[in-house]
Amino acid sequence: MPRWRLRLVPRDESFFELFVRQARNIEAAADELRELISDYRDVEARAARIRHLEHEGDEMTHEVMRRLNTVFVTPLDHEDIHKLTSTLDDVLDHIEAAADLFVLHKIEAPLPDMKAQADVLVQATRAVREGLEVLPRYSQLAPHWIEVNRLENDGDRVYRRAVADLFDGDHRALDVLKWKDIIDGLEAAIDRLEDVSDVLEAIALKHA
Repeated sequence: MPRWRLRLVPRDESFFELFVRQARNIEAAADELRELISDYRDVEARAARIRHLEHEGDEMTHEVMRRLNTVFVTPLDHEDIHKLTSTLDDVLDHIEAAADLFVLHKIEAPLPDMKAQADVLVQATRAVREGLEVLPRYSQLAPHWIEVNRLENDGDRVYRRAVADLFDGDHRALDVLKWKDIIDGLEAAIDRLEDVSDVLEAIALKHA
């Protein structure tokens, strides 16, 4: 009898909409960061726009957590919802931190490999957003997490090349440390996007 009553309680599907909103916000921040690196002007203003997007992302994360604590029947396991929204939030934190470092370190010009990293970042955010848009059609998720994993591998290659070029070049030691801070931040954002895809893969397998 209790199980029969439980089926009469509708699931709150708004979580899927919130995940997509988070992903679109992250994609907007990644686009803004790529523009900052590609057209290196008005750096402080662009970093401020990314900071604003990060604050909006925090509000979305808090909304997911609030609903998670109040909704009786959720479309996914509580732990999966928590992990997914937290990992999405981490991606945005790394993007915002990388943008902020251009300002804090007073970077005169970005390195070419940073543009390549930003390109991978934007593609990976798009793949994650497209994956979240197909939820809860779990059988359609595989192409999206596979694409994110492929892009993360591309990002690793760009990262290794960037670090090698950085230490192989004729740069001042302080500049090397500043640039590596940003390179590491961009790599961290891409890595966290792969973590998001891992969560999506686990969810799909659980609902197969």
